Amino acid sequence: MPYDDRLVKVKVLADRKVAVMTLENPPLNLLDREMALEIPRTLHALDGDDAVRVIVLRGSGEKAFSAGADVSEFPQAREDASHSLLIEANKAVDAFEQVSKPVIAAMEGYVLGGGCEIALACDIRILGKTGRIGCPEINLGIFPIYGGLFRLAQCIGLSRAYEMLYTGDSIDADTALSYGLVSHVVPAGTAEDAAVQLAARIAEKPVEAVKMIKRGVRELLETASASRFSKNVAYSHAVFSTQDCAEGVEAFLKKRKPSFQK
Repeated sequence: MPYDDRLVKVKVLADRKVAVMTLENPPLNLLDREMALEIPRTLHALDGDDAVRVIVLRGSGEKAFSAGADVSEFPQAREDASHSLLIEANKAVDAFEQVSKPVIAAMEGYVLGGGCEIALACDIRILGKTGRIGCPEINLGIFPIYGGLFRLAQCIGLSRAYEMLYTGDSIDADTALSYGLVSHVVPAGTAEDAAVQLAARIAEKPVEAVKMIKRGVRELLETASASRFSKNVAYSHAVFSTQDCAEGVEAFLKKRKPSFQK
């Protein structure tokens, strides 16, 4: 089965029953509109490939798994009455949860903003020792708009999630491990190898049981998930419409300190 998208690449390790899916938008592997359209398409194809039992997700290079959304697209999102960019990106992140096969995030370097939200939608997260992970969106006058608003709290608890979201601070690998934000911290540069090894172990388990575990955990844990998508997009559009968002994005693009409303 061919995988030939421009920003999302796939290598199938047939002997391991594992597919390595790479976000190929260096150096920071930003989640832009094109990548947001390619991710669900790629995951759908992988879901239909019987040779693949587990998916490992990585970012190209070692600088960043993904440093977030492409902020240069935010002014367009603010003016988009149809919310199309927000909807496409939310669908892309949600697709990692909705695919029936386990997804392991193999993360090196920066895992920030939309990149952190992608990681949160994966089933298991492995982080290289020198990596940093966080949600700095507050510094743009917004919040995590691709599901991180609820997934982070679900993962690490309300108090720690509020602190990370309110401050926008990133945390190091050991702190992420202590929070339960990642499952394993490994030497820098070895996250992919560690993820593939774990994926290969899972790939040997009964296929239907693995699929049902993924589906069952999600459905039973997230009984209200059906209503969260529309609410999350609505909240996101509302915050995108604020003057602070416009100021935060402009300051980021012009590399100056933002001046938010008092």
